[in-house]
Amino acid sequence: MLIDRTLNAVHERLTREVNYWDARANELRAQERAGKTPRLNSEKAARRADELAERLKHRKAELEAERDVSAAPPILIGRALVIPIGVLLSETPAELRDTRIAEQIAMHAVMQAEITLGHDPHDVSAAKLGYDIESRDGHAGSLRFIEVKGRQMGAEAVTITRNEILTALNTSDGFILALVEIDGSKASAPRYVRQPFTREPDFGVTSVNYNLNQLLVASEEPR
Repeated sequence: MLIDRTLNAVHERLTREVNYWDARANELRAQERAGKTPRLNSEKAARRADELAERLKHRKAELEAERDVSAAPPILIGRALVIPIGVLLSETPAELRDTRIAEQIAMHAVMQAEITLGHDPHDVSAAKLGYDIESRDGHAGSLRFIEVKGRQMGAEAVTITRNEILTALNTSDGFILALVEIDGSKASAPRYVRQPFTREPDFGVTSVNYNLNQLLVASEEPR
């Protein structure tokens, strides 16, 4: 059954991540007790483990609810009008439409780059986790958390949300900010920025605009 397979996959993946961050928190505590000052502190690693455990609990509850719905007899309560995506986009403001198109082009470019590197990427953008792609490193086996930003050529700024910045700080070396410049409908080669942020946003700040050119200067080829 599809729900059972999905439930098993979610349980396996998130449990593995919870165990990783629990072990990482213990390792960092040992370093802190020894007088060292690691870049990522044990409290943040423990918080990441707690967040993943809560996400696992929430996702399992969602899947169990889906199982209950699928087992119930169907009841017709209305009708749906299916609108082609082209028509829907034609009613969208031009600026928002261009942004959505650029984001999709950028996502495809980064997914292809990860596959070319031998990794196993998955689009998780709909889950609003603070990144768009979870990519399993094909060599080390660890997860790469990739936030993708696609911008038309000549753009001066890129907007990063508070959630994305906090996720980057909490995941440290695992987080990658992927920048893709778009020329019309053609994507340039993605550029990766590692550890792009140094501090949390001030209280009440929901997003921050960063200079795109400065980020590109600090970037490197995907690896």
